[in-house]
Amino acid sequence: MSHVSQMLDTYPADLGGVDKQALAECIEACFACAQTCTACADACLSEEMVAELVKCVRTNLDCADVCDTTGRVLSRHTGYDANVTRAVLEACAAACKACGDECERHAGMHEHCRICAEACRRCEQACLTLLKALG
Repeated sequence: MSHVSQMLDTYPADLGGVDKQALAECIEACFACAQTCTACADACLSEEMVAELVKCVRTNLDCADVCDTTGRVLSRHTGYDANVTRAVLEACAAACKACGDECERHAGMHEHCRICAEACRRCEQACLTLLKALG
């Protein structure tokens, strides 16, 4: 059992019927994607043809910031606002889609972009799944 799941299980109040499994998977995917995007941006900066990867770096860093923020928002439950949560999840899914698309363009040349695209797709799907579960 992950730390995320353990923390959700220890929350003293009702989570309002939120699917704990979907919530835990989304939080974990967000933080994993944030780390992967940060590492991909750094790897892009180390490539010889870095000028061709400027958009990728920017998209990576934007996605990392949105994923990190989403993971933190989803980790807080006191005073929960469903409208804010939905908006953050929609933004995260959009950022992950954009970053995944950009990294896929470079995946044939750069393994770090392939890995990053996979992390983005996983996070995008986790956000969409949680959004659906929220209704």
